[in-house]
Amino acid sequence: MPGQFQLSVDHLIKEVKEARDLGIPAVLLFDIPSKKDDSARGAYAKDGLMQKAVSALKKRVSDILVITNVCLCEHTRHGHCGIIRNLSKGETSTAFIDNDLTVDILAKVALSHAEAGADMVAPSGMMDGQVGAIRKVLDGARFMDTAIMAYSAKYASGLYGPFRQAAQSAPQSGDRSSYQMDIANSNEALREVELDIQEGADIVMVKPALTSLDIIYRVKQKFNIPLAAYNVSGEYSLVKAAAQCGWVDESKIIWEILRVIKRAGADIIITYYAKEIAAQLNRK
Repeated sequence: MPGQFQLSVDHLIKEVKEARDLGIPAVLLFDIPSKKDDSARGAYAKDGLMQKAVSALKKRVSDILVITNVCLCEHTRHGHCGIIRNLSKGETSTAFIDNDLTVDILAKVALSHAEAGADMVAPSGMMDGQVGAIRKVLDGARFMDTAIMAYSAKYASGLYGPFRQAAQSAPQSGDRSSYQMDIANSNEALREVELDIQEGADIVMVKPALTSLDIIYRVKQKFNIPLAAYNVSGEYSLVKAAAQCGWVDESKIIWEILRVIKRAGADIIITYYAKEIAAQLNRK
């Protein structure tokens, strides 16, 4: 992913300060641990990388919203978003994801992020009941003001490839089609969004943005809740590659893409182009 980097905590602080100074209101953090296992224990460790990063950010850059990704794929050796039941050597079929056990762990992860100072948690694993479990645990620990941005309509897309490579989180075998949504199914997205709202989501998300513009529109028309759209790594990288070949005007294409996502109904856009767009806005 051109222009995107894995950052140590000290460099993260510098990056977030730059984002804040450009007027960007929030950052979404992903952690890449040096150690992984099959139980994702590091994801909720008190001294975990995400927990250290959030704590440092809230101390050094307090005037920006810190959102944390809540998932297990970056912490498991097999690269799936949940705990695999009866795992044997070479066997990582998505059919063996233990949904309920995974949800319990995701709630622990979210709580550890809130304890570190996260303003908002973003569960992305697409496990049934994850939002309700996280809301219950956060409220029980008196983190009622910690918001939840749910990856509600997350499709099993080929456009996540560059991110998975950068974050070292690609499945070692199998795929995620049993817990992410079928790209051909639109009605399921509305059901998933409705369930997450009922479970306590403060913001719902549609992902990927460009291939889900119809879903963004339908969600916005049906539900009165803040809606985020994720302009994902593949969408970003395709534009970068075409621009490097001289085929498109990168700046023009970026603005067109983001305006179309906004036009479809998104209130919030998550994009790797945030700093570039903010810099251009500041020059106008």
